[in-house]
Amino acid sequence: MRWIRTSAFFVAMLFIIFCSAPQLCAQSISALAPGVREFVKVSAPMVALIHVRVIDGTGSAAREDQTIIISDGKIQSIGDSATTPAPSGAQVLDFTGKTVIPGLVGMHEHMFYPAGGRTAVALYNEMGFSFPRLYLACGVTSLRTTGSVEPYTDLELKKLIDEGKLAGPKIHVTGPYLEGAGSYTPNMHELTGPEDASRTVNYWADEGVTSFKAYMHITRAELAAAIDDVHKRHLKVTGHLCSIGFKEAAALGIDNLEHGLMVDTEFDPGKTSDVCPSQQLTAQTLAEIDVEGPQVQDTIRNLVAHHVAVTSTLPVFETFVPNQPPLERRVIDALLPEAAIAYLGTRSVIGQQTNSPWPALLKKEMQFEYDFVKAGGVLLAGEDPTGYGGDLAGFGDQRELELLVQAGFSPAEAIHIYTENGARFLGKAARVGTLATGKQADIVVIGGDPSKNIGDIEKTELVFKDGVGYDSAKLIASVRDSVGLH
Repeated sequence: MRWIRTSAFFVAMLFIIFCSAPQLCAQSISALAPGVREFVKVSAPMVALIHVRVIDGTGSAAREDQTIIISDGKIQSIGDSATTPAPSGAQVLDFTGKTVIPGLVGMHEHMFYPAGGRTAVALYNEMGFSFPRLYLACGVTSLRTTGSVEPYTDLELKKLIDEGKLAGPKIHVTGPYLEGAGSYTPNMHELTGPEDASRTVNYWADEGVTSFKAYMHITRAELAAAIDDVHKRHLKVTGHLCSIGFKEAAALGIDNLEHGLMVDTEFDPGKTSDVCPSQQLTAQTLAEIDVEGPQVQDTIRNLVAHHVAVTSTLPVFETFVPNQPPLERRVIDALLPEAAIAYLGTRSVIGQQTNSPWPALLKKEMQFEYDFVKAGGVLLAGEDPTGYGGDLAGFGDQRELELLVQAGFSPAEAIHIYTENGARFLGKAARVGTLATGKQADIVVIGGDPSKNIGDIEKTELVFKDGVGYDSAKLIASVRDSVGLH
C-alpha cells in the first residue's frame, strides 16, 4: 500500500511538472466524454481574452480593456491590455464590448423539480439530465445542492461531472433533508429523535456529502444533535426552518439560514416551541411587520453576532407575486410541454389575485437582506428551483442577480454576493469566486455590460470551467422540452 501511495504521488508530481508545457496539458481535453466535448467551444492549451471588461467578484468597480491569460485550467495573468500581451501561440479571443465575471457560486440549488398536480401528494423528480446543463449554461460553475431528495443520485452526478463524463458545474452535495414529523412529501425521511438525527448525519457524511440542511418540522433537540455531529465532521448546517425561530437556531450554532425573513416564524403571536405554524399565519404576521423596527433589526444583529450567513432566494418568492411578467421564451422552451402548460395555468391564477400579500412581502425580504448586509452580515445567493416551475435551474440564478440589484445592491455588490461570498462559505475561495492570478479559470463571458445594466447577465455567451469554454446557447438548446421529464 505504501508503494501504491508513493507511486500515485510520483505520477501526480509528473503531471504537474509536465503540465507546465501547455501543449501537453491540452491532452486533458481528450479526457472529456464525446457528449461533453460537443458543447466545448474553446479548448486551446493557452487562451488570451483581450480587450474585455472585468468584474472580478470582489465588489470592486469594473475594469475596462483588460486581458486575461488562461493556461493549465487557471488564470495565469490578468491586467491592462496595453501592458499584458497575448503569449505567442495563444488562441486570442477579442472580447471588445463584452464583460467577464467569475463563475457563479449558487448556494441554494437543487437537482429536482415538482412532479405536478397528477399525484395525490407532493412529489419531486430528479432532473439529472437537464439541470446540470442549464446551471453551467447560465454561468453557475459551482453550486451547493441545498437539500437533496436523491442524495445518491446527486453524489453520482458530481462524480460523473468531475470525471468529464457529463457537462455541469462543480457540485457540493448536501445530505437528505433533516426533517421532523409532519413532512409534506414522502421524498423526505422524518426523523424520530436526536439519535436518528445523529445517525443520519454520520451515515451521509461517510457517503461523501459535505453539508446538511435542517427543514421545517425539525425539533430543537434534533437540530442540536445534528449540528453537534456535523461540526465534529468540520462540515456545516443550513436550514429552511419553521418550527424553530432564527435566534433559537443561531443559539444552537447553525451556520446558515435559507430564504431570509420570509420563513422566520419567531414573530408569530402564540408561536409554540418546536411547532411549525401555518404559512398563512406567518405571511399575515410578516405583512404587518416593520423591517426597520426593533424586532427585525434585533434579529439581524443577533445573526451577525453569531456569524450566521443568510441565503437570498428572491426568484422563488417572485413566482408568487401577481402581475409579474411570465417566463421568457428561452425558459418556457426548456420545459416539457405539459410542464409549461401547468406553469402558465398557475401563473394565470396568481395573476388574478387582487389582495395578495406577496408584492409587499417581496419588498420586505429585499429590505431585510439589504439591512443584513449593511449590518455586517454575510449574504449568499441561490434560486431554489422549486415552486411551480417559474424558477428554473440557471435561469433563476440570473434572475436572482437582477433582483439583488432591485433590492438596492450595486451590480458589483450583487456579483460579489453570488461569487466570492459563496466560495468563502464553501471554503473554496483560494480556488474560485474571484478573478485573480492563480485562481481556477471559472469565467462567464457576457455580451454586454452588467455593471451598467444587470439584465445583461442574461446575455451569457461562453462559460469557462477550469479553463474549458462551454457554449451557453448549445447547452440550453440541448435540453429543450426536457425540464419536468429528466
